[in-house]
Amino acid sequence: MSVLVKICGLTTEAGLDAALACGADMVGFVFFDKSPRHVSLELAATLNRRTAKRACKVLLTVDAGDATLAAAIAALDPGLLQLHGSETPERVASIRARFGLPVMKAMAIWRAEDLSDVPRFDAVADYLLFDAKPLRPMGQPGGNGEIFDWSLLELIETKKPWLLAGGLNAANVADALAQTHAQGVDVSSGVESAPGEKDRRKIAAFVSAVRRADAMFGRATQSC
Repeated sequence: MSVLVKICGLTTEAGLDAALACGADMVGFVFFDKSPRHVSLELAATLNRRTAKRACKVLLTVDAGDATLAAAIAALDPGLLQLHGSETPERVASIRARFGLPVMKAMAIWRAEDLSDVPRFDAVADYLLFDAKPLRPMGQPGGNGEIFDWSLLELIETKKPWLLAGGLNAANVADALAQTHAQGVDVSSGVESAPGEKDRRKIAAFVSAVRRADAMFGRATQSC
């Protein structure tokens, strides 16, 4: 299968339609009220119906409690849960068992030391996602448009598939794939005209760039 493309932080029907029309494999919806990409339960239900089975719906939360997760799952009916906070491996395993859904654990990377917990999360998650650690201490956990040193990923060995995030856009995603051999890529701010406002042309350019790169070096992946 080809490199997975995830368009994250979708907040409107128009943005979702653009991602689906361009062939995104995964579409991400953020349930974190501090994010400019946060969606309400009501909007999630609307976007759920509009997505139907055309892509894997990903529910992104940040250190959410079980009640919040249950309400968001009921609204969105996701195929995958993305945990983008400081969740421990034990918490990842607990959420996976409680809700019976596959889980993707995001890890914030800036230095080699940030990869030390990869084996622990690899043992309990279905996917891993490597994102840039926020430069500001109180910054958003993702969607900041920041890039980390991709060469750090040469040090990792995982049993589970993983996606690359952090500052990706149509201009650099081919280089990112060539350097990291990631099985998937996750973009949010790189396809926006403003925080939370997805740009149809940027989405199309990003997906096209991934597919062109994939034609040169395909990757074996799995979808949810």
